[in-house]
Amino acid sequence: MSRILQQPLLTFSVRIIELIILYTWLKKVRLKMDTSENTTEKYPVPNPNTSFYERPQVQVNRIPVGQGVPIGIECVTNPAVGIGGAYGTWGESVDNEGLPHMLEQMLGETLENGEKFNLAELGFLYRQFTPNLTAAENIELEVQVGKRFLLEAAHACGWEPGEVEAVLVGSSGPVIEDYVERICLEAGIPDEALKVSIHKACDGSVAGLNLALNPSLPVHKQIGRNLAKALNGKKVLVGGIEGLSRFLKTAHGKNAIQLFGNGAGIIGLIPGRSMKFLAGKTHEVYDEAGLLAFHMYYPHSGKKVEGQSMIEVTQPNENFIRVAGLMHEPEGGFSVEMAGMIGMVKLFVRNGVQVVEDVYQAYQQKMTEMGMPGKEIAVAIVHHANLKINLLVEKTLKKEGFPISMPWLLNEFGNVSAASNMIAFLRKLSSLNPGDNVLFDGFGAGTYYDVLAVELGG
Repeated sequence: MSRILQQPLLTFSVRIIELIILYTWLKKVRLKMDTSENTTEKYPVPNPNTSFYERPQVQVNRIPVGQGVPIGIECVTNPAVGIGGAYGTWGESVDNEGLPHMLEQMLGETLENGEKFNLAELGFLYRQFTPNLTAAENIELEVQVGKRFLLEAAHACGWEPGEVEAVLVGSSGPVIEDYVERICLEAGIPDEALKVSIHKACDGSVAGLNLALNPSLPVHKQIGRNLAKALNGKKVLVGGIEGLSRFLKTAHGKNAIQLFGNGAGIIGLIPGRSMKFLAGKTHEVYDEAGLLAFHMYYPHSGKKVEGQSMIEVTQPNENFIRVAGLMHEPEGGFSVEMAGMIGMVKLFVRNGVQVVEDVYQAYQQKMTEMGMPGKEIAVAIVHHANLKINLLVEKTLKKEGFPISMPWLLNEFGNVSAASNMIAFLRKLSSLNPGDNVLFDGFGAGTYYDVLAVELGG
């Protein structure tokens, strides 16, 4: 009988110790996590009453699916560095005040006062939601969405679709398994162009950029060829497309449904010319506790093998590669289940900070080798999980001697997962110059981390 009791007591004791360590660590960095703190002051909202669709440079149209779904796309081009792209969203735009009513209409459930997040404190003022559609309508909608973003991103670079030589897209839960192939076909991108579908949750787009630029990644061996070397000098589209509102009806609990929304960001670059690799790293740590559990809407064995990567690579055909990450899936067939704020801190901040520090130190060494010691990072482009997590990462890095600015740039969106890094980069692109160095910091459920420093070309 004593042996039966020992294991639960041991597990309970370990959890208590973990909580004490986490509390001590949070106290050490002295960041108040209570909702009374005005964390939006550091990166003020230009016009908090304006939705994304009302921005002057956004082109708004309707996709003829169901009763018609609005889509807004903004294109950005910086000829000096040779990079362009397109970003935006689709579906009805809802502000924080209207969110509870929208969720009640969609899900038939109400948010009680104790269940509501202070979303403005988390950096989100609007979210975009797709109406309830049939499975076939969701496929048609998201294929048309992906087609439009690929076309607009190519045109922002001055390319025709037929000139694109590779497309790498991150997607947490693709609406169909061959989503990247389908949208490339619809956009007129050649059959012989390489298509890579990356499933590492919110880390997907930065993982794609790392894959296209970093020749030292272990996953190249799994693929059977070094994509970074193969794509050097070619016209490449990289980004994330996330129709996350599709998951709301099957989410477990009321945390995730308040944060996630639709969004896409695609950039065009020529590796080795318009963007040059300086330093980078990928890292993975299995989310044993399921603090951010996510259903795998893509092929994966679901097996975790000790000592091996959680990434599985498959190649359905010669020019289509799937890079799929293992997830801790929610029980009961739910799409997503998310712990509270402390759980998210435990999941992402400590490991995330260490990966950024490792890459930044490698970057400093690279600058010294290139005869430019002390050259600073112009801007850090970070996944916009929520503002409090990002401020905590930034403050921790500064306290440990890494003064990296991480601006918050996505007020008119919710957490748009793999799309957020490329949206943020495109919002900073016009202010960047040839020779500027940029740090990309991606992290997501699973858990996965991709961080890299790059130099912008001309």
